[in-house]
Amino acid sequence: MHSSFMPPRQVKIGDAAAFAGTTPRAIRHYHEIGLLPEPERGSDDRRRYGYEDMIRLLWIRKMADAGIALDDIRDAFTTGTASAGAGSGDGIPGILERLEETLAEQEAELGRQRAAVQRMRTEGSRMGLLSDFVTDRLKSLPEGSLRQADLDTLLVTERIFGPLGAAVQATRFIALATHPALREESDRIDGAEEALDDSVAVDDPRVAHVAAERHAFESALHTVIEETGLEKEDDALFDAWDTLHPLPADDGEDEAGLGSGRREAGSMSAVEAVRKMPYDVSPAQWRCMELALELSVQDSPAT
Repeated sequence: MHSSFMPPRQVKIGDAAAFAGTTPRAIRHYHEIGLLPEPERGSDDRRRYGYEDMIRLLWIRKMADAGIALDDIRDAFTTGTASAGAGSGDGIPGILERLEETLAEQEAELGRQRAAVQRMRTEGSRMGLLSDFVTDRLKSLPEGSLRQADLDTLLVTERIFGPLGAAVQATRFIALATHPALREESDRIDGAEEALDDSVAVDDPRVAHVAAERHAFESALHTVIEETGLEKEDDALFDAWDTLHPLPADDGEDEAGLGSGRREAGSMSAVEAVRKMPYDVSPAQWRCMELALELSVQDSPAT
């Protein structure tokens, strides 16, 4: 049976957008960047889209949905594939090769995000946002034995020294969490150091006194770490890290340090990171740390 229906020869931008599955705003943007040529306008000064316009618009949408950038789509329409060999890096083959690499990177990033979410669900806290190398080190601790301040410190350490540095520092918190007397003494000395605020002069006798207490505490903490076998576990951490992240044969010892080669790729150096991390430390507190370090050096077997 003969139908009296006749398709339109041209449609307005709203109909074009609806058919292509996009929006009039997006089509106008395509015009602005030279991706879709401006069509002729009707007597009402509105754009009119014909068959060829719609074909191009549909291809644009298909390529954009595949993840190809609009600039690359425009270049593909401009150059085509006739002048570009498959290995030349130009035209559509080159665009698709770059897109595949980008998608692989996104897939890897998605895998890391899923792993982080799983760690958070398993750990039930923000500890899951630390790297798995750090969270594995802390798995033996009873639930709730780590304080938020401990996690904050590990977060900063991981940013500066990488997962290995934070995993080694986690040994300190393991010892404190499993030895209540040590934790109590640590809290007392932390409080004494906090009291050395800007109102205390650097040559105040309290500064040297607190420094001596800090040194004595750190010595006691190190003894506990040695006697409980935690120090040997630290050695195993270095071996495990080297197995997971072998260094190139031409890398020297300097590149194997916590602050350089053992950091995650693309991160800042330890020196850069330290300079960018603010700490609210008074002159008296800074002097206290210096004195405690001097006492530690004096007690070192090397001296």
